[in-house]
Amino acid sequence: MSHHAEHFQALVQWLRQAVAPSQRFTLSYNAEASDFIRFNHAKVRQAGQVAQATVSLKLIENGRQAELQLTLSEDLEVDRQRLTQAVQQLSQTLPLLQPDPYLQLNAAQWQTHHVDDTPLPDAAEVVEQIGTSARGLDLVGIYAAGTICRGFANSDGATGWHQANSFNFDFSLFHANGEAVKANYAGQQWQAQAFADRLAQAREQLEHLGRPLKVLPPGAYRAYLAPAALDEIIGMLGWGGFSAQAIASKNSPLQRLYAGEARLSAQVSFEERISDSLTPAFSQEGYPRKDLSLVRHGLAGERLVDSRSAAEYGLQGNGADNSEMPGALQMAAGDLPLADALQRLGTGLYISNLWYLNYSDMPAARMTGLTRFATFWVEDGHIVAPVNTMRFDDSVYSVLGDQLEALTAERELILSTSTYGERQTSSSLLPGALVKRLLLTL
Repeated sequence: MSHHAEHFQALVQWLRQAVAPSQRFTLSYNAEASDFIRFNHAKVRQAGQVAQATVSLKLIENGRQAELQLTLSEDLEVDRQRLTQAVQQLSQTLPLLQPDPYLQLNAAQWQTHHVDDTPLPDAAEVVEQIGTSARGLDLVGIYAAGTICRGFANSDGATGWHQANSFNFDFSLFHANGEAVKANYAGQQWQAQAFADRLAQAREQLEHLGRPLKVLPPGAYRAYLAPAALDEIIGMLGWGGFSAQAIASKNSPLQRLYAGEARLSAQVSFEERISDSLTPAFSQEGYPRKDLSLVRHGLAGERLVDSRSAAEYGLQGNGADNSEMPGALQMAAGDLPLADALQRLGTGLYISNLWYLNYSDMPAARMTGLTRFATFWVEDGHIVAPVNTMRFDDSVYSVLGDQLEALTAERELILSTSTYGERQTSSSLLPGALVKRLLLTL
């Protein structure tokens, strides 16, 4: 048992005695031990470690609830003292609050324990491989690796523990002309060959960036969206797209899909796949999570339901967090071999990344955004020239609907690179998409 798990258990046992009989509590625990290594010109410029643990304590009494976040010292005596003060503070706050009409507590005494201690890559070996294979390249990037722990417990006896190791190498290769190729390699086991392939692909794209830019007029183009580009589109959909609250209040970009008025291509299936992912099998509210089929062959399936939506709309909660965003989204693969993608594209755009996305017409699931980094013009299955930054404006019902030609058989695991406050557990597993027509407006 890790020291994090022991520390968490000790705090929980103590809290169960410390809280007044009229009160109930929930305790959410977040911890990480991470290495960060920053590269510039393919050399290590900075290396550091972060070890931190925080808890969120919620106290409930007479239909009222109040919450406090605390940073832990990981010294048991000090942390008990901090929790004692937190319990006192919350107890004084509670009577001043209004009762919460959608407060719904899970009284089930569930237990879940998941520890994936796949050995982390040896940092020295990773640095060695990156340095050797990228010699002579202007490689800039950040390598982050380590253990992430999540815990949950409440006064009813439910406990959950989740611990997993992962790494994420987020890097760019810069051309002398200032253009860049962006790439990522992430997962739980560092495979030298997989990284070498990823770097070789980026290196090949870098060479193409030296050619004169092609200026395209606005219009409709055949396009291949690499998984990282597709991730931006699907990430936007995640904001409310599958959310029970957004669907019920008619604020979901996939409103028409869930109402049965629109559909996506039969090739498109989305699943929230918690099992075997880096995401814990329980929510911070204390509900177990299970795998959900969100879209089945182009038609709406299940939705993400947190406890408040369940109470407000009379639904069955399924362990979504209060954002009701997917945490481990998988898109079904297609049958186009990745090696044949350019050949099947023929003539059109190869888009490796998109950014600055926003909705241009939310009810129509219509988005706009810019191409970023390496976007190429392809003729007869061969890259001919880099393309200047273009703006696209098109509907998901088109791109992943009637204009979707094929999805790749291989998928890429994309782990959140966000380290804002702490490393994240969210991930997506996505294919690349060949689209018959993408609308470019600028």
